[in-house]
Amino acid sequence: MKKRLPIGESNIANLINEGFLYVDKTYYIYKLLISSKYHFLSRPRRFGKSLLVSTLEQVFKGNRELFKGLWIEKSDYDWEKYVVIKFDFNTISLDNPDILVKAIEFNLSQKAEEFGLSIKGTGIKEQFVDLVNKVYKKYRSSIVVLIDEYDKPIITHLGLGEDRLEIAKGNRDILKSFYGTLKGADVIEKLRFVLLTGVSKFSKTGVFSELNNLFDLTMDSNYSAMLGITDEE
Repeated sequence: MKKRLPIGESNIANLINEGFLYVDKTYYIYKLLISSKYHFLSRPRRFGKSLLVSTLEQVFKGNRELFKGLWIEKSDYDWEKYVVIKFDFNTISLDNPDILVKAIEFNLSQKAEEFGLSIKGTGIKEQFVDLVNKVYKKYRSSIVVLIDEYDKPIITHLGLGEDRLEIAKGNRDILKSFYGTLKGADVIEKLRFVLLTGVSKFSKTGVFSELNNLFDLTMDSNYSAMLGITDEE
């Protein structure tokens, strides 16, 4: 008789100890952590992107106990703790460019409050820089930036007529400036790791023209099995 997976929050290690089968993807996580600083990954919806972001968040926060028995827990990874700033564009209002700007400003302000800080700046780019600089100054720790569904403010409006297309273009320009912050000279040295995930493939002449140093994992065979489950698994 097959065991049924228990409902509710359960530690991965407990499931392993109780005899449940699992697929360990932490080898790919480890490879990612020791590779370059800036990364991009595109996958379809419900393909595990948000789970990847959450997993990386826990690794960078040094929560080794959550990975007991998994490959990365037994590896030579040092489990150093970093400050993590995470954005999820699934939860940000994106009806038009003005609303998107206000939503990002609110999100930045909330994150500053979580760190016991207040930020200043005349726009979202300046506020983002101020947040990174103040967090770095307070914690004296390199910062990890994780951005999930980077393209949601754009693709939500595509294929729905000319008016919505103009909204998509306006949102694209805002995101272009916002993401470009991560390459600024006053920010880049304070970052340990950056990952952006989304549904669509980025273009160096589009959203990421100001952030053109991303390592694209999307079609890289070394990371093809990082999300999802292969036939062999």
